[in-house]
Amino acid sequence: MPETMDCSLVVLGAGPGGYDAALEAAALGMDTVLVEREHLGGTCLNWGCIPTKLFLGASAPVSSLASHAKLKLIEYEPEAVRVSLPAMQNRKRKMLAGTHKAMALRLRKAGVTLLTGTGRFTAPGTVEVTDAEGNNTTTVHYNDAVVATGAGSASFPSIAPDGEAVLDPQQLLELESPPNSLVIVGGGAIGIEMGEVFARLGASITLIEAMDRLLPYEDPEIGEGLAKLLKRDKWTLRIGERVESLKTVDGRAVLTMESGETMEADKALVAVGRKPNSAGMGLEDVGCELDPRGFVKTDENLSAAEHVYAVGDVNGLSLLAHAATHQAHYVVRRLAGREQQPYRGGAIPACVYGSHEMMRAGLTEALALDAGGEKVEVSRFQLAANPYAQAQSAGYGFVKAIWLDDILVGVSALGHGVSHLVTLAEVLVREKISAERLGGYVFAHPTLDEALAEALRAPREHIR
Repeated sequence: MPETMDCSLVVLGAGPGGYDAALEAAALGMDTVLVEREHLGGTCLNWGCIPTKLFLGASAPVSSLASHAKLKLIEYEPEAVRVSLPAMQNRKRKMLAGTHKAMALRLRKAGVTLLTGTGRFTAPGTVEVTDAEGNNTTTVHYNDAVVATGAGSASFPSIAPDGEAVLDPQQLLELESPPNSLVIVGGGAIGIEMGEVFARLGASITLIEAMDRLLPYEDPEIGEGLAKLLKRDKWTLRIGERVESLKTVDGRAVLTMESGETMEADKALVAVGRKPNSAGMGLEDVGCELDPRGFVKTDENLSAAEHVYAVGDVNGLSLLAHAATHQAHYVVRRLAGREQQPYRGGAIPACVYGSHEMMRAGLTEALALDAGGEKVEVSRFQLAANPYAQAQSAGYGFVKAIWLDDILVGVSALGHGVSHLVTLAEVLVREKISAERLGGYVFAHPTLDEALAEALRAPREHIR
């Protein structure tokens, strides 16, 4: 017989947004049900952020040794350094299993009811959860619902992953042996980070980006600077070029460019963006509206319909895990009567990891120009003059500060380890720091943080 239960809040999806929403709701006294069809942690934990960072961390000594060797500080033979992909996969599986257990225990202690299965709205106030086999269904009656089902890898019919030689990011991260050659379609964060991992594992990398630069939604100086660094690392970059087709032929990836040129590789990665996990959920049946790409439309309060909210990747506002968490906390506080104002996420900070990192907090130069105001200025500092960067044999890159009417509105950086600057930069931007207030802050020496301080104090270039 089908089971029926009532709750104050049902949360669909146990990625960063959904998981945090369930925990906070329970802490605030809400009777909470969390629905997850596969694994706790969503894409971030299982197939994205965390496995990628584990692989980058395990393989980081390869890049560090190469950097020091270029300055003749050490002697080593690259052929003598081998990173074990099977060992990394084993480490990943153990880490994920342990994390899943810890997350489930935390939910149980918090009093959250976890249902494993696929949730679907059948009427306002009702969600049906069906298990993977399709044999058992639980009907959940709710007062409010949070949709936090995230997003999956996007593709196009002519370059769709086939699981053989043409792979999506999840499939690439499951390989037990590295390819000798890898072609990557897409020059965003996923393509860059995956390329870093497999380059360290010995693969030759060819990356193709249809737009005019890498990381096309960041500051142009970031994408252009990163391209120079990757070329120095022997990557082949095809920027501003489009792919006509990509398929597996005789066990190898065969790619055809719009120009008619063809190339082959052992494996190919399709990393051309993300698509929301919103299909087949009955969202329209409870008054939600989807845009042409499938993202759930929300109002200024992240409401998608009466008593239904959407947070994280599925609403398309920002496809970052910490954005999902930030939105989730806002919605739960609003439901608890602790938040009355409209959601103001602002510019969500972003990072790309690897040997050559990128970070941004606040606005880019282009966004600052679009924001109005009378005066836009830029100040910069080169990492070559930072002692800590020099100590890592990584004195390339820069920190760039964006000022709007003498208020700090954005920071971007490129270089080794700059992801560690992102939270400090975000705080300074959120606090609307002026140059006059900087004197009240102490930046420890020697640290990479000093590069941020130097960028903020540097002479400014007037943009408008």
